[in-house]
Amino acid sequence: MSYATLVPSSGATAIARVMVFSSLIFVFLFFPLYLLAYRLAPERHRNPVLLVSSLIFYGWGGPQYLVLLVGETFIAWVFALLMGPNRRGARPRWPLVTACALLLGLLAYFKYWGWLSGMTLALFDLPVFLPEVLLPIGISFYTFQLISYVADVWKGEVEVQRAFWKLLLYSSLFYQCIAGPIVRYETVATEIDRRHASRTDVYLGLRRFCVGLAKKAVLANGCASVADTLLPIGSEALATQAVTGYWLGMAFYMLQIYLDFSAYSDMAIGMGRMVGFHFLENFDYPYISRSIREFWHRWHISLSTFFRDYVYFPLGGSRCSTAKTIRNLTVVWLLTGLWHGASWNYVLWGLYFLAFLLLERYVLRGIGESWAGLPYALIVVFFGWVLFRFESFAELGTVVAGLFGATAGGFSSLEVQTIFTEHLFLLIVSIVACTRLPHRLRGALARIGRGGGLGVQLLGLEEFVVPVFTLIISVAALAGASYNPFIYFQF
Repeated sequence: MSYATLVPSSGATAIARVMVFSSLIFVFLFFPLYLLAYRLAPERHRNPVLLVSSLIFYGWGGPQYLVLLVGETFIAWVFALLMGPNRRGARPRWPLVTACALLLGLLAYFKYWGWLSGMTLALFDLPVFLPEVLLPIGISFYTFQLISYVADVWKGEVEVQRAFWKLLLYSSLFYQCIAGPIVRYETVATEIDRRHASRTDVYLGLRRFCVGLAKKAVLANGCASVADTLLPIGSEALATQAVTGYWLGMAFYMLQIYLDFSAYSDMAIGMGRMVGFHFLENFDYPYISRSIREFWHRWHISLSTFFRDYVYFPLGGSRCSTAKTIRNLTVVWLLTGLWHGASWNYVLWGLYFLAFLLLERYVLRGIGESWAGLPYALIVVFFGWVLFRFESFAELGTVVAGLFGATAGGFSSLEVQTIFTEHLFLLIVSIVACTRLPHRLRGALARIGRGGGLGVQLLGLEEFVVPVFTLIISVAALAGASYNPFIYFQF
């Protein structure tokens, strides 16, 4: 069984365990049983089936975590009702402020209590003894979704949901509850009550899920294995790695982080499509960006738009003085860094990207239209992921120094050369998966198929082979744990 687990370096916080999409029990037990129950249920009972399935999924690692999810949803539901009738601009502000304070307070306690308490005790040189606070997985996602709901109700952009169980369905929907995307209520408000999935929707959703599963189980996990081998966190071997080992390890990590995050979005979008939900895209090939500004228009789009609409714009956005614009951007990027984790390296990561966004805004204007934009963006993002990976500043310093040659491991080693040779095909396929090439090839095949004859047969074969093949290699990778089907394609 596969679980998403993490123990931060603080030792005071641990992430609760939960079933994940890339596990055999989900693929062969939970998801098929859910789909069967959903399809057999009368249309009026399909939402209850979906709600029960979502609560079972989320409560798999421990039913106590459902209390928080249900409690936060109840807070959002009650205070949205207290805002009164839908009169745009005429609603009291106190229910919005109170709801956001309660929701953010709970998020702060579960996610940042250990980190803040540890720093406070260390500052006053007190004995560090902190009770472990379990971090319910997905709390950042469903908290932000509920905040967007109450904010949009207050602004009059969506109708208040008077049925509590329907709002709970929105917040707990297992497709995107634990790993995103952050779905705005307005995106699914109509589809919660009325939705239809055609055969084409079911096929496209299934295909998207299978492709996402392969991205996670085969490519992302494969890249993670190489990155962890070359850059072992918490190991003395990290300091003796060769220069090429640092670069190769971070290259695989850079691929892993995109393939991992986007894979869960693919699977969520695909599962939603199968039953008539149309979630917005969350990743748009960010590694083809020509500027950092463009990168953040393409990376984790739902998170970027959340901070834009609910933090940056309310603060005044860019329609103010230069000093206030910089202040607004600083607030956004401090929060963006902290959202990813309770550690100073995430704060530094957010400020790092802030620096380049300000540089592009006021100094490097037009960089996105230059031929140099692509390598510039890739290099900046590469070193950004170095900051993101290492919570320990000592290890971070070791890796940064090693990337520029300051290491006892020399320039290269037999181990690095062997790993590179064995995983070259995985590296190539992963790079291609980060580009539009597969999408363009499918588009070209579709155009050929419209001409009839052999083109139609090839298109039909591709439509059948892709989901079947990706599912087979995903199951093989999950069943074999460390099995990597690409290792046998050596150059």
